[in-house]
Amino acid sequence: MTTARTATPSTARAINDRLALNLLLDQGPLTATELRDLTGLSRPTVADLLDRLQRTGLVAVVGERGEQRRGPNARLYALVASRAHLGAVDVRSGGVTLVVADLAGQTLGAAEIAVAEPGDDAAAHRAAAGRIVGTLLDTARRAGVEHLHTVAVGAPGLVDPATGRLQSTGELPAWHAELLTALHELPGTDVILENEVNLAGRAEHRIGAARGRDDFVLVWLGHSVGAAVVLDGRLRRGARGGTGEICFLPVPGTAGLPSATSCEGGFHGLAGSAAVCALARAHGLPADAADDAPAAEAAVRAALDSLDAPGGGRPGGPFLDELAERIALGVSAVCVVLDPGCVVLGGEIGRAGGVELAARVERRLAALSPLRTEVRPGETGGGAVLGGAVLTAGDAVRRDLFGEP
Repeated sequence: MTTARTATPSTARAINDRLALNLLLDQGPLTATELRDLTGLSRPTVADLLDRLQRTGLVAVVGERGEQRRGPNARLYALVASRAHLGAVDVRSGGVTLVVADLAGQTLGAAEIAVAEPGDDAAAHRAAAGRIVGTLLDTARRAGVEHLHTVAVGAPGLVDPATGRLQSTGELPAWHAELLTALHELPGTDVILENEVNLAGRAEHRIGAARGRDDFVLVWLGHSVGAAVVLDGRLRRGARGGTGEICFLPVPGTAGLPSATSCEGGFHGLAGSAAVCALARAHGLPADAADDAPAAEAAVRAALDSLDAPGGGRPGGPFLDELAERIALGVSAVCVVLDPGCVVLGGEIGRAGGVELAARVERRLAALSPLRTEVRPGETGGGAVLGGAVLTAGDAVRRDLFGEP
């Protein structure tokens, strides 16, 4: 027989403190009366926790609520966002973007650093990593921040849930590993490594197109393709961190099959940026020979623009139809296995296609699968990975400062 446990006074205080802090974080400054109404706690309990949180430096009085009478209950209490600071880094093959933020997730500084591939020169790799970390610290100092509590890093590749180590599914630049080593050497700073698409999925879940949904899949369409899987409200990683590596998914229409070392014959070969650029050229649309994600994004935007062109000769429609057909092939395989009910199209290609591409994919998907699946365009834009990194780092900081489990 299981016996119910009664919370100790210290446990109850910790729970009440977390509840109040999260309300102040989510809703901004509140009066004691508003906190009582939102928490259901008694007047003495709220007064006690506010006094306690002020002593810890997590909460401060920031003014008064004008419409209420003057007195203790009219004071406005707010989370002290400067109590801790965090960093977020989006690592790509050619460089990084980064931000420094406060406890509330407000951006205090940002930077973008290009990194030329230094070949096999180990010293050059270390120098590139050092320059990035130096820029992160300089960005923090310019914002008046002397210490970063936590830095969350989004990178391509598999992140092993057991070890936290990055494993490449292709050929990642060697400076990626050097950067992670350099970040781990920052004194007193915790470093969180996460797959970039998983971070984008977290952003869409918390502040984007999948708000309020417990089940959805973000399909990332950029240089390559990937997915973030959220089921029962939790991000799923798999035994080796490989959940969502749909670039390796075998699909019809490619020249061959994927292998353990190359995704060229997989879904990547149909919906990655190079394939999208080639498809655009086949339909008479302009596509830069770089065949990278920006080129594919521009090609999709050109297709959309052609839909509004006067007269005949609108190649955008057939191009978008064929692109939607390709995307639906990969998405249908995900849906019949996971049945997420909702798919969000992200990355440069998904973002460029918007509602028009999402609607085409949804119609084609309905013909391929008996499972009703809504397809939505992503809402977090080009900063999805950084946004997810800020959320992830912020969650870690609050677990430490708020005592959350």
